[in-house]
Amino acid sequence: MGELLRISRGRLELTQKQAADVLLVAESTYGSYERCERIPTTDFLRDADRGLDARGALLACIEMMEEEKYPPKYANWVRLQRLAQIISGYEVMVIPGLFQARSYTRALYESRVPAYTEEEIERHVDARLERQSVLTRNPPPRLSYVIEESALEREFGGPAVLKEQLLQLLEYMRTLNHLTVQVMPNGRHAHAGLQGPMQLMSTEEGRNLVFVESQAGSTLISRPEQVNGLFDLFGMLRAQALTPWESAELIERKAGQL
Repeated sequence: MGELLRISRGRLELTQKQAADVLLVAESTYGSYERCERIPTTDFLRDADRGLDARGALLACIEMMEEEKYPPKYANWVRLQRLAQIISGYEVMVIPGLFQARSYTRALYESRVPAYTEEEIERHVDARLERQSVLTRNPPPRLSYVIEESALEREFGGPAVLKEQLLQLLEYMRTLNHLTVQVMPNGRHAHAGLQGPMQLMSTEEGRNLVFVESQAGSTLISRPEQVNGLFDLFGMLRAQALTPWESAELIERKAGQL
C-alpha cells in the first residue's frame, strides 16, 4: 500500500507535502502512511485513490488494511456496520466504542493486560475512532444503546477523562436525531441483560446479526433462532432501562459531579 501511494504520487510529480495538501492531511501523517509506519483509514484510501488518480489500486487495499486493524471476525462486523440500517448494543463495562472520546479510548487500551506497546495503542485507538464515521453517514443508521449505570462511573484515565467522555456522549444524544441512549440504573438488581454485553445489527438486506465478545473470544451469531431470541432480549432491556430523557439527566448529573 505504501509503495502504491509513492508510485501514484510520483506519477503526478507531487512531493509528499503537496500530496498531503491535496488529501487534506498533515504531511507527517501522509509520510507515515507512505513509509508503512501507520495503517491508513478507509476514508484516506478512498480520497487518495481519487486525489492521486490511483485508478482503483488503493481502493483494492481497503479490505487488506481492515484485516490489519481488526481481528478477522470483527473486521467482517465493521464492514457490515458501515451499511447497516439499524445498529444496537448493550454495554456493561465501558461507553460503547462508537461514542468514545480519544482520551477515553486511549485510557482503555493503556489499562489492557497484557499491556500493549505505544505503537499498538495508537493503532488500536485510530482503528476504533475511525468506526465513528458511521454516525454521520448519509443516510444514517438508526442507533439504539443501553448502557449500565456503572459504566458511567468507572474512571478510566481519571475523573477529567470520564467527564470529557460523558459530555461527548451527551452531545451525541442531543444532536443525533437517529440515536437513542438509555441507562440501566444500578437499582435494577435483576434484568434481561445479566448474561453480558452484545452488539446487534440489521443489514440493508434484512439480515439480523449479533456480535458477542468475552474473555474467551468473540462470536458472530447469524442463526435466526439464536439471533431472534437476542433481539427480543434487547427489546426487554430497553423496556427495563430509564427513558432517553431520564438517561440524559442522569448522565448530566454524573458529569457535573466530576
